[in-house]
Amino acid sequence: MLNKLTFGIFFTASLLLTSGADAVSLQSHLKIEPISWWAGMHNPRLQLMLHGDKIGSLKVDIEGDDVTILETKRTDNPNYLFITLNLADAKAQTLALSLLDDQKVKYRFNYSLHERAKGSAMRQGFSNKDVIYLITPDRFVNGDLSNDNQIEMLEQIDRNDKDGRHGGDIQGIENSLDYLEKLGVTQLWINPLLENNQQKYSYHGYSTTDHYRIDPRFGSNETYKELVKKANDKGIGIIQDIIVNHIGSNHWWMQDLPSSTWINGIHTSQDKQPINYTSHRRTTVQDPYAVSEDHSEFVDGWFVDTMPDLNQTDPLLATYLIQNSIWWVEYANLSGIREDTYSYADKAFLSDWSKAIMTEYPNFNIVGEEWTANPITVSYWQAGKVNRDGYISYLPSLMDFPLYEVMLKALTQAESWDKGFISLYEMMANDVIYANPSNLVLFEGNHDTNRLYSLMNEDLNLFKMAMTYTLTSNRIPQLFYGTEVLMTSPKEGRHDGEVRSDFPGGWPTDKINALTGRGLTEKQREAQGFVKTLLNFRKNSAAIHKGSLKHYVPIDGVYVYFRSFNDETLMVVMNKNDKPVQLTSKRFKAQLDGFNRATEILTDTQIAISSAEGASITVPTRGVLLLSLTD
Repeated sequence: MLNKLTFGIFFTASLLLTSGADAVSLQSHLKIEPISWWAGMHNPRLQLMLHGDKIGSLKVDIEGDDVTILETKRTDNPNYLFITLNLADAKAQTLALSLLDDQKVKYRFNYSLHERAKGSAMRQGFSNKDVIYLITPDRFVNGDLSNDNQIEMLEQIDRNDKDGRHGGDIQGIENSLDYLEKLGVTQLWINPLLENNQQKYSYHGYSTTDHYRIDPRFGSNETYKELVKKANDKGIGIIQDIIVNHIGSNHWWMQDLPSSTWINGIHTSQDKQPINYTSHRRTTVQDPYAVSEDHSEFVDGWFVDTMPDLNQTDPLLATYLIQNSIWWVEYANLSGIREDTYSYADKAFLSDWSKAIMTEYPNFNIVGEEWTANPITVSYWQAGKVNRDGYISYLPSLMDFPLYEVMLKALTQAESWDKGFISLYEMMANDVIYANPSNLVLFEGNHDTNRLYSLMNEDLNLFKMAMTYTLTSNRIPQLFYGTEVLMTSPKEGRHDGEVRSDFPGGWPTDKINALTGRGLTEKQREAQGFVKTLLNFRKNSAAIHKGSLKHYVPIDGVYVYFRSFNDETLMVVMNKNDKPVQLTSKRFKAQLDGFNRATEILTDTQIAISSAEGASITVPTRGVLLLSLTD
């Protein structure tokens, strides 16, 4: 079943191609991507990729106002044709393109140039004012039982298989928007929704088989666009998960590769040579002493045999990928992109890709995944960083894996001279290497990491400290679905099926429902309420959104930091001790002077504050204080 947009391109291209004895059968399909475009884009060039039987030798003609053909390129596959159009002066209209053989029209099709939505170019991306909530759509909420199985899709639903498809979908996310709004969420990062027509293990979405089609088991292009609109109406933006490094082995390209340079390690669709897998040695792209062979083994290798590695040094593919990302931003009205396996793609391409998007949308935001505990490696990729090798990146944000991993250790290790809170304090000091540390995304967990509550040894107090730090530090915070109701997993190793288990209440037969609170334990209700309080307070706190951060060297298992902006000052205190602690106020005189009282946000209680000699602040056993200071 084709969605309406894709069907339109197929149908128009295969209908009334010629007339009389030379008429082409309706079965002779022509595939065109991008499937549509917009007038008035910053970049006036548009590359069309056409795929059809032996079309590479055909000439191209176009009918349209103020639209010209800049160039036509062919590859070593005669079934592809690449046409670059100049749209600099073009208005919204329907173009008519013809492919000719000796002046005879073999194919004739219409192509839509839409009018851009007002203000599209200046859209605001996600920022420090937001809280991002990550959803694995197949495991969140099943809102439309009728789309669980599709005849054309190779994998069918099996909720008993932890690695199979369970049925969650776009409608389920839409049905949950009230819950997410009340929880305090302002952005949704949704794991990939594009078609993944793989034989098995397709639910995660990272094996794209069609770049312009939402997987029908999730919904359609139209339902995705409608989700964004309804989420926006509730003050929630949508961040799309995009992959430029690899595709799925059942991608339609793999049946007829556009060129011999399209996929690393494969030169024809029938190529059966052994696959070279990535070394995962990500530092080889930055290492001034690395040899080219080691670099190639990292960027050109496949993840697994079902994920062919794309060769972004092919200029036609590079343009295709850039346009595809921009297409989804424009079509669906996105507020951000999360880019998977960022450093695995060609680094020159990544610079071009991020620059193209950020030039088209100057206030947009993109966060890249660079999974390493080394902040130096992460900092290399952020826009504004002056790299010794001269590499220029335009990527605004990255996932802060270094701070995440240290946060987990800091909370669970016994306190000592060099362990515990001091490691978190010292990691924050590494912010000197980042171009813009406050634009990094700090998370408490994601679809690739074990669950926070389990990693905190199912200690609710440590859980609250982790959540407080994630939500009040100078980062953009991201939560993983179900964290707020203490979803669990194994603690060691990779356990994707358990980590991405079903959100309670997402299926009609569920006995426990986090959306309504039915069946939740007392601890789950407490955790959910705690997260809700923090998120909704954070919505209106300028000190958290754009305030300065001052922190004090941790002493005896107590870590204190302040967030300040104009007339708002917050004091955050975390105490790991098994007894209450009396903090000597004099130590914090520089921040406390001028304040006499405070509201404890988490309990909505009032306490007296003084920096005078002998004054102190009581911090509860293994507890957190979030104090809003007032005169």
